Amino acid sequence: MELGVIGLGRMGRIVVDRVLEAGHEVVVFDIDEESVADAADAGARPASSIADLAGKLGSEKRIWLMVPAGDPVDAALDELAPTLDSDDVVVDGGNSYFEDSVRRAESTDAAYLDCGTSGGPAGADLGFSLMVGGPEWAYDELVPVFDAVATGPDGHDRMGPAGSGHYVKMIHNGVEYALMQTYGEGFELLANGRYDLDLESVANTWNNGAVIRSWLLELCEEAFREEGNDLGDVADRVEGGSTGTWTVQEALEQEVPVPLIYQSLAERFGSRADDGRFARRLASRLRYGFGRHEVPRRE
Repeated sequence: MELGVIGLGRMGRIVVDRVLEAGHEVVVFDIDEESVADAADAGARPASSIADLAGKLGSEKRIWLMVPAGDPVDAALDELAPTLDSDDVVVDGGNSYFEDSVRRAESTDAAYLDCGTSGGPAGADLGFSLMVGGPEWAYDELVPVFDAVATGPDGHDRMGPAGSGHYVKMIHNGVEYALMQTYGEGFELLANGRYDLDLESVANTWNNGAVIRSWLLELCEEAFREEGNDLGDVADRVEGGSTGTWTVQEALEQEVPVPLIYQSLAERFGSRADDGRFARRLASRLRYGFGRHEVPRRE
């Protein structure tokens, strides 16, 4: 299969590398010429613009967008619009708001697949978890690419119609917020409790057979190993919040109680006051663990 990839940031480049490794052809474009050149060195065909990328693809275009959510997605679609028809497929692999995905699916001539992507740069070697919404025929057409980008056939599925992929990913992120907050609070109590504990050892022990073992708990162990038992100079500031906010807004609209997700979102916003909470410092370091997000440091 021949795939066009627009956006060669951390996640976009992983898509390119995994698709190439699976034996498919890839045409790439990014506004950063050096990123395009690096991908070309890895075996992709470079394009000088979005229009050039579309021109290098066949009559039935398969294009993966991995650009920041919001205006950049609409801008890329506007540039692609003159080249697309109903036989083409566009995948939006970013963290777009699901209602934006529904709108784009309705206004784009090509079949539009909204693809929630989980796993982060740290999970690149294993592959991602892909939650896909959109027409079934378009999903079926892209299965070889999804197999390559995901952990394999079990690492992706069609969730339902347009918007459903990003909807599931949005709620996934809300759950992620609550899990991070829970680990943070538990380790804060251990750090300030009755015993002088080695928190890396605690995390390692829990990860071997305990009910609460998980990848996030493995990242707790990594954080204590690399930053120290007191998390060193990691600041009490947890960035992010958009997908958690969307999740809470949706819960309010659907009248579904999500107190844990809401409280974890509130803790993120509260961290901007920088009052030194250990739990929030660990949550900040965990964001680096799975997504390689920058860790704010205390001066």
